[in-house]
Amino acid sequence: MLLQTNSVKKEEDVNIMATKEEWGSYEWKAVAILAVTFGILSFDRWLIAPLFPVIMKDLNLNYQHLGNLNGILAVTWGIASVILGGLSDKFGRRKVIIPAVIGFSIFSAFCGFATAFVGLLIVRALMGFVEGGFTPTAIAATHEASKESRIGLNIGIQQCTFALIGLGLGPIIVTQLLKVVPTWHYVFYFSCIPGLIVAYILYKVIRDPEYIQVQKTEEKQAWSEVFKYRNVILNMLALLGIMSYFFVIAGMIPNYLTDYLKLSIPEMGFVASAVGFGGCVGALGIPAISDRIGRKPAVLIFFIIGIIAVVALINTGRNPGALFVLLFIVAACGFGNLIMNTAIISSESVPATLKASASGIPIGAGEIFGGGIAPVIAGYVANHYGIQYILYIAIIGFVFSAIVSLFLKETAPIKVGQTKALNENEAV
Repeated sequence: MLLQTNSVKKEEDVNIMATKEEWGSYEWKAVAILAVTFGILSFDRWLIAPLFPVIMKDLNLNYQHLGNLNGILAVTWGIASVILGGLSDKFGRRKVIIPAVIGFSIFSAFCGFATAFVGLLIVRALMGFVEGGFTPTAIAATHEASKESRIGLNIGIQQCTFALIGLGLGPIIVTQLLKVVPTWHYVFYFSCIPGLIVAYILYKVIRDPEYIQVQKTEEKQAWSEVFKYRNVILNMLALLGIMSYFFVIAGMIPNYLTDYLKLSIPEMGFVASAVGFGGCVGALGIPAISDRIGRKPAVLIFFIIGIIAVVALINTGRNPGALFVLLFIVAACGFGNLIMNTAIISSESVPATLKASASGIPIGAGEIFGGGIAPVIAGYVANHYGIQYILYIAIIGFVFSAIVSLFLKETAPIKVGQTKALNENEAV
């Protein structure tokens, strides 16, 4: 959504496009390419998970190494979300988005050159930093490209490809590629091609709105102002548990399926894809449901459903069909609530000038502590006690987040009785 100030003319409020027709055309182009790019980013991030059963044998790695590889990327992702997201508010979206896409594409290819754990760890850390810069910047760019009545829909579209492409189609594509390439290294080499293509398209399509220049001269609110809003603080805490839940499942479920349940690699690819397809449905469905019943009730209902689904998953044996359904539900609840906390509830809780920071700071905290530390703990647990126990970490994370969410203030227009952003309602 584009900001309006008293000193800016009406024709300058919307975007740098000259006409409404051009603005409408820009909207669908920008949302589409940002959505595709986020999916490719996710594919590169999670590429290592379905490949790891092969990589760990080749490089003599273990579950702790897998947890560390997922954890280091999450930590640098979180740091970059705070730093680069803020810089994009000051210098523009293009100067962050385009270099970030080129960067994560190249670093993904570099993973294929790794011959030892340390090299792979360093490349993953660098990859996480550039990917983290893209995430809040892309959310802000989607806001700015969207007509006000379509902001929620467009954010859902832009975010859902993270699960659909990276976690849904990714395991299927990777496990099939392993049948035709000489070694796993080539999968990483080829992974850079889609990213470099979309980087060029982003260069041609994405534009910086004029209001960024207005903000630099007229808007004086510091990013630290977001800490005055109760929901932002609560969402930072809740995301620790959500990240623990979702990313432990996404990062280690392939090994759980092959090593504990003894599924074949093709069976694993099919079952693991449920994480992506379920996450995509959750990202689109839960926000839409919350528009009708309220943000807080929707979040709490799907926390409960997610916990029940993980308990059922723990008690399900080598049954690919049942495993697919349960993982689908688990992922839908996890990723849907992640989107609710970062892109919807947090941004609805603050003034328009703080929306990017309100999303970026919880994302940063969640990635660093939930997405970073939890996989490392999960790797330790799997390595010393058995990989089957990682699912208990997911349950603990979701229970914690559900308790924190009990204290959220409602922000849905249908519940509070107004359609505009509820800025003062969320102040501590």
